[in-house]
Parts: sequence; C-alpha cells; structure tokens
Amino acid sequence: MFKRNLTAAAVALAFPGAAFAQDADLSKVREEMKQMKGDYEQRIQALENRAKAVESGAGKSESAFNPAVSLILQGTYATTKEDPNTYQITGFVPSGGEVGPPKRSFDLGESELVLSASVDPYFRGHLVAALTPENEVEVEEAYFQTLALGKGFTLKGGRFLSGIGYQNEIHQHAWDFQDAPLPYKAFLGGRLNQDGLQLRWVAPTPFFLEFGAEASSGEQFPGTDRNKNGVNGGSAFAHLGGDIGPSYAWRAGVSYLRTTAENRVYDDVDSTGGAVTNSFTGTAKMWIADAILKWAPGGNAARTNFKLQGEYFQFKQDGTLTYDDSGGNAVFGTVTGPFNTDQSGWYAQGVWQFMPRWRVGYRYDQLSDGTVSNGIVSSGLGPVAADFPVLGNHSPSRNTAMIDWSPSEFSRLRVQYAADKSRMGVTDNQIIVQYILSLGAHGAHKF
Repeated sequence: MFKRNLTAAAVALAFPGAAFAQDADLSKVREEMKQMKGDYEQRIQALENRAKAVESGAGKSESAFNPAVSLILQGTYATTKEDPNTYQITGFVPSGGEVGPPKRSFDLGESELVLSASVDPYFRGHLVAALTPENEVEVEEAYFQTLALGKGFTLKGGRFLSGIGYQNEIHQHAWDFQDAPLPYKAFLGGRLNQDGLQLRWVAPTPFFLEFGAEASSGEQFPGTDRNKNGVNGGSAFAHLGGDIGPSYAWRAGVSYLRTTAENRVYDDVDSTGGAVTNSFTGTAKMWIADAILKWAPGGNAARTNFKLQGEYFQFKQDGTLTYDDSGGNAVFGTVTGPFNTDQSGWYAQGVWQFMPRWRVGYRYDQLSDGTVSNGIVSSGLGPVAADFPVLGNHSPSRNTAMIDWSPSEFSRLRVQYAADKSRMGVTDNQIIVQYILSLGAHGAHKF
C-alpha cells in the first residue's frame, strides 16, 4: 500500500502539468453541462408556456379572429336528349327541388362563398352562401358549433346540412358525380338542410361510434313551414366505423327522419291537359341505411385508391291529398281524400383513382314506386288515375359513368354520361362537362 502511494506521489511530482490539465478539462466539461442544463430548462419552460397559451386560447388559431375565406367556382356544358326544363321523377310526389340536368349549352353552376372562424374558446361560426346562376344569394348554411362541451359532445345550431345518411352532409362541389342520386332528389328534394339544433356524441371507443339527434322547424321537404310554435321536425342517426388493417377503412349507419307537411303544393295536369294544383297534408317518415368502404394500399391514397358507397331509403307518407282543377278546366273543383305512400330507393357507386390525378366512377340509381294509395281515385269522387299523371306507376332508374382529372387539390375537370329514366317511357341521354375550382382556405372534406 505504501509503495502504491509513493508511486502516485512521484508521478504527480514528475508531471504536475498533467494533473492541472485534467482539473481544467473537468471544470470545462462541468461548465458546458451547466449551460446545456440551463438551455434545456429554458426550452421546457417555453414549451410549457406555449401549451398554456393554446389551452387558454383554444380555437383562436383559425386566422386569429380573421375568418378563413374560400370560394368555390363551378360551371358546366351539357347536351341532353330531353328538355331539362320538363324534368320530373314520375311516380313520386314532386318535392319542388328535383334538380335535373344543367341547362343545355354553357351554364354557370352554383358558386359558394365560405366563411369560417373560431369565435372564442367556446364557439366556432360557419357560413356558406350560395351564389346562383340567376344572380341570387341563398344561405345554404349558417351555424355555430361548440368547441368545449367535452365528453365527446358537440352542439350545432342555426341552418345546417342534416347528419342523416352519408352524402347529405357533403357539399355539391365535393360529390363524386355532378348531381345527387335519385333517392335524394325524390325524397329530400336534393338534400336536407334545416334550421334547428343538432347534438352529436362520439363515444370513447377504440373504433368510431357516434350518435346524433336533430330538432328543426321542419319546413324543408318533405315537411313544410307550418307557422307553428315548437319543434316541427326531428331526426336521429348513428354511425359506426373503423379500419381493417392498414389499407381499408369503413363506416356504416342508420338514420330516421320524421316531419309534418301542411298544404304541401305541387302542380300537375288532368287527363285533358288542364292545370291542376294538388296539395298534401300529413306526416312523412323515412329510414336510411348507408355504408362506405375505402381502400388505399398501405393507407396511402395519393397514387391509387377505391371507394364503394351506397344508401337505401324507405319513405312513407300518411295524410290527405287535395285535388283542385279550378285553375284549368274546372271539371271537378276541389276534392279531398286520404293519401298514403310506401316507397323506396337506393343507389350504389364506385370510384377508382387508377393513377395520380385521374379517377373513373360508375353509379346506379333505382327508385321503387311501391304502394301509392290515392283515396280520391279509389272512392270514385270524380278524378281518375289519368288525372294524376305525375303519380303514374313508374320505377325510375339511371346509369351514370364519369371520368375526372384533378391537376391539383384545388381544381377538377369532369366528363359525365347518364342514361336517365326518371320520366316514364323516356331515356334521357345526358353528357355533362363540369369544372370545379376552389380558391382560398377550405376545410377538410367528410370521410
């Protein structure tokens, strides 16, 4: 032990500079460690401050009180065998919103001006103003949405697209085809947007599960404005979804709608060609089942992907129908009788992006006129079935194919062909060329 200490002392006496150098290096390392510790503490503190700022100002990030603004421009060029102005869906009570093919030749489509921003940590506001080709401005959506209810709940109020079905909530410029499927036209007048309240709840499950309920004024088809206090229309929906491996995602749901109509008017002609005004008063009920399946290899949809989508509708009306030919030949005057319908419809479509920017798609629509019980005709009150040509026995169908090219995420050009059998005894061959351009900030589209 003595020899070891002696040796160490001898080395220290022989090389004093080495010992001093080691002490200096050690002090330098300690100083660098101290500086690094201080830097990390400052960074951690900065991150904590940022987190607190986000929590206290949640929802203020969307342009910091300046609304996100976007504009959607659309237009078409169309050729049709039949006159678009005489479009109808035979066998079904007209909704007044059965938008047929665009007018022949060039047509400026509906443009949309969108404003969206967070109001404060608790609410968000959203406005969609539709600019029609007729130089009119229509409020398509104008609602508030809560940001801080918590527990998976969200409340929406104002005018909004209903959450029933699948396609109803999707804006027209984001559709995979230029127009809506036949069941949407026949049973919802194209789509259902309403004034009211909507409550959604997303369950805390490892898969997607949501429930929703809506209370509304009920003035949109199949309802009417009843000028009555309280809730005049209601709907509910549930959706379930998830992933199947890394390449597949799916969602399915069921929805229910109930509303009331009072003197819901539509025009027709009698058997001699005279003008007739019919009006329905009663209740309308509808069930919708929807499903969608998406595929993208490895979850990357940039190069190629496929989407399969479909919905089934069951629509019932129960009430009275009033026949009034006083505006035409005045043969029968005003006649009222019981009126009930039990009809259905469905569509299925597939869209395949076979290479970047290019997609092809096919859709088949089918309506079943089912049971139409017209008490005016069956009771022999005067008018016969031929005096209700719009309600003739007919189950419309349509085949539609499209191809589109999207140079970027902000533009799309589409060519669509449809063999439309909405009118009885007629096949309307339609060719439509469409452009869709998006300017400015625009939110993500629905799954």
